Amino acid sequence: MRERHVSHNARRAREFEAFVAGAAGRLLHAATLLTAEAPDANPRARRLLSLSLAHTYASWDRLHGEDPYDRARQYLAARFARGAWHRHGALVRPRRRPVGPLGALTPQERLILVLRLYEGVAEEQAAALLGLPVERVRTICDRATATLLRPPAAPARPVGAKAKAVTP
Repeated sequence: MRERHVSHNARRAREFEAFVAGAAGRLLHAATLLTAEAPDANPRARRLLSLSLAHTYASWDRLHGEDPYDRARQYLAARFARGAWHRHGALVRPRRRPVGPLGALTPQERLILVLRLYEGVAEEQAAALLGLPVERVRTICDRATATLLRPPAAPARPVGAKAKAVTP
């Protein structure tokens, strides 16, 4: 009996290691996009990844044919949303502007954009995961995409400011 238990744990560990080897990079990239941190300085994204992988490992035997990547991504998204909600009171703009490529977006816009465009999650699935109507997810995704494609113009120079003379 003990040998069978040891064998089961060893097989479980090997399966999970193989999953992590294949999925951790993509999940870390998604977490980095969510947190809007720089790819080379992303402690919040790494913490999200660690928590997501730990949760997935803890429920590994209960997956029963479920996709472990989908489970890890769901936990990652839920954990990010919960953390953003607690830090800022809502999924709105934080006080400090993040530096990553999606830094111009609110946490909610980043979450929906990453789920929809980077991860390829259907609108219906994203809506169910976030507890939002499908139309709201569509609107937020469209707004976030427009913000990224057409960033706000730089502030205009004050009236009366002299332009620097260019001398050859």
